Amino acid sequence: MDADVEMSRADDEDPNSKENLEDMKKRLKEIEEEAGALREMQAKVEKEMGAVQDPAGASATQAEKEEVDSRSIYVGNVDYACTPEEVQQHFESCGTVNRVTILTDKFGQPKGFAYVEFVEVDAIQNALLLNESELHGRQLKVSAKRTNVPGMKQFRGRRPNPYLGFRSRRPFMPAPPFYSPYGFGKTPRFRRPMRYRPYY
Repeated sequence: MDADVEMSRADDEDPNSKENLEDMKKRLKEIEEEAGALREMQAKVEKEMGAVQDPAGASATQAEKEEVDSRSIYVGNVDYACTPEEVQQHFESCGTVNRVTILTDKFGQPKGFAYVEFVEVDAIQNALLLNESELHGRQLKVSAKRTNVPGMKQFRGRRPNPYLGFRSRRPFMPAPPFYSPYGFGKTPRFRRPMRYRPYY
């Protein structure tokens, strides 16, 4: 009896279930279309990112860095209280200063050196004449800025001394056997004299 009642209820709800099924199919199609559009957008973004990370683009940025470094100088022994404006005023007589960068550590404290970028390349020769000039009572060390080559680190290890030459290798000689005066495997024991302890 219960099974007949459930079957009749299922027959009554059949038109609604068909409509629900059609709605779900429509939603599924919409979701699939959205997923396809998202995949296309992701592929476009990946292509653009690949174009940005091209070696040709990297070489272009490297060329730009070299061009900027050819117009820049390194200034060492800069006073910690010195401001970029003061460094700019010091080197204004050499040429038009484009930018002054005073490097700082992770705590924001200046490291004691700066980079000065000029607009003209000829200004570097004039700036090199200011080597050992004084600013805030310190002698500045001015040199042309070198371009860092990526992937090339300076060798900071221990260098061999050319004056020492090569050490001669002697053949390995084992140490002579050590014979204990107390016998094989026996070592002397030094004990303190026992005191009389009646209640130990």
